[in-house]
Amino acid sequence: MSRIPMKTPLVEMDGDEMTRILWAWVKTKLIEPHVELKTEYYDLGLEHRDRTDDKVTHEAAEATRRLGVAVKCATITPNEDRMSEYKLKKQWKSPNATIRAALDGTVFRKPILVPNIKPGVVSWKKPIIVGRHAYGDVYKNAEIAVPGRGKGELVFTGEDGTEKRVVIHEFCGPGILQGIHNTEASIRSFARSCFTYALDERVDVWFATKDTISKTYDASFRRIFEEVFAQEFAARFKAAGIEYFYTLIDDVVARVVKGEGGMLWACKNYDGDVMSDMVASAFGSLAMMTSVLVSPDGCFEYEAAHGTVQKHYYKYLKGEKTSSNSMALIFAWTGALRKRGELDGLADLSAFATRLEQASLATIADGVMTGDLARLASPPPRQVVDSEAFLDAIAERIG
Repeated sequence: MSRIPMKTPLVEMDGDEMTRILWAWVKTKLIEPHVELKTEYYDLGLEHRDRTDDKVTHEAAEATRRLGVAVKCATITPNEDRMSEYKLKKQWKSPNATIRAALDGTVFRKPILVPNIKPGVVSWKKPIIVGRHAYGDVYKNAEIAVPGRGKGELVFTGEDGTEKRVVIHEFCGPGILQGIHNTEASIRSFARSCFTYALDERVDVWFATKDTISKTYDASFRRIFEEVFAQEFAARFKAAGIEYFYTLIDDVVARVVKGEGGMLWACKNYDGDVMSDMVASAFGSLAMMTSVLVSPDGCFEYEAAHGTVQKHYYKYLKGEKTSSNSMALIFAWTGALRKRGELDGLADLSAFATRLEQASLATIADGVMTGDLARLASPPPRQVVDSEAFLDAIAERIG
């Protein structure tokens, strides 16, 4: 059988640890036998990021803007332990945060559902899409360790030299200070991305902040969302039979847990980081979650939503078998291939992406799965396989 040709390359961002191993296997076992794969490759492995002073991450983001579609493996965001382990020059920023800021995009995460993996929340019957703002908050913060008595202030100096000054706290002893920010332009892009994606998916949008407490920061999010919706989307939502709903963050959490799903839950950056992991775990596994970063100018970066599976990597280095779930990595590739096919008018490429997803889902539905899913499966699986055998089982089912 001839392989499916590609016109425009994907931006390929390689990653770290066990997901880097799985990444190569997914390509060689599931994609390259069927597709004449064209990629512009960037190594975002931690050691290469360190060698290039993280320049490679910025180059990958720029390539995504140029080529329009990217696919990214899971990467390490180093802490002190990782800095020592890898002998790094510094604790480099999260590659995901760097790319999100460069593209000014919104991250949409959606669970991958199979019939024999039941959600932990019994009322959930439909996928919950989490739309995460990809700019600002704690990911672009400034922090100070306060050594002792003194006054912490928030100061803004205008272009004309005028100052706004607010006392944050009068310290009687050691403490900490943190400053975060956002921009109206980024919040508007976030709102537009959420409303546009909801129209594509034909689902309601739920948005929540804590504007009762944060009467400027969070209240600005609420105001901007309401303005964008009223000015640009209200009529389109009405025609599509879907709604926009705002409430407080604690109220929406209670509603989500008691509801049946089937909505797009728009979240500020940190809220989305936490809640997308909660939704993924409750639906089964972080490795059963699709993730795509969508920029306002129409760039798409598909990625694995989970970490680098460090423990399995150490076992792999010892020559031991692992049972790592590669579904999120597979769906990152299929999402990127499908979008590339759509943009380039390659129906065969998009159709292959769907075929690979169906083969992956059918493998699990047939009772062949990795260990993380086996613990959740009902009925119990007929075969629990290692990482490589799982990919081989999918390969056998690709039509």
